[in-house]
Amino acid sequence: MRRFFWLRSVLVVGLLCGAFAVGARAQAAATDPLFQTIQKLDTELFTAYNNCDIAKLGSMVSDDLEFYHDQTGLAVGKQALLDAVQKNICGKVQRSLVAGSLEVYPLKGFGAVEIGVHRFRHPGDNPESGGEAKFVHIWQNKDGVWRVTRVISFDHH
Repeated sequence: MRRFFWLRSVLVVGLLCGAFAVGARAQAAATDPLFQTIQKLDTELFTAYNNCDIAKLGSMVSDDLEFYHDQTGLAVGKQALLDAVQKNICGKVQRSLVAGSLEVYPLKGFGAVEIGVHRFRHPGDNPESGGEAKFVHIWQNKDGVWRVTRVISFDHH
């Protein structure tokens, strides 16, 4: 009985420490300038995506973009992305970032890694409906201009 009590106590303390660590990391991320920059860029990128603003979307990705998708494979180049968005996304699909899923990490001398979960739905559907996927974006900061250079979109369900 003592062993069970000890094990249960250790588990509870461990869970509480983990919860505090996650809360502290989220609070630190919210005030981190790099996190704020990438969060703002993510909003701009997907506002353009959701509104079929091809010019804005094109200005935010590199010419040599590589887009890895678990369902469609590899697409290379900015134009391939823009053509696919125009054909398959415009007016058909909306993307939203799942709250609390965003992670941002610096890439020294290059830019940042953005990781998160996003939800896709058809316009008019409940915002909580639709499929989700995980994503990784590699952002390059070149001469003060941020652009996405690599995308991995996976675990669609």
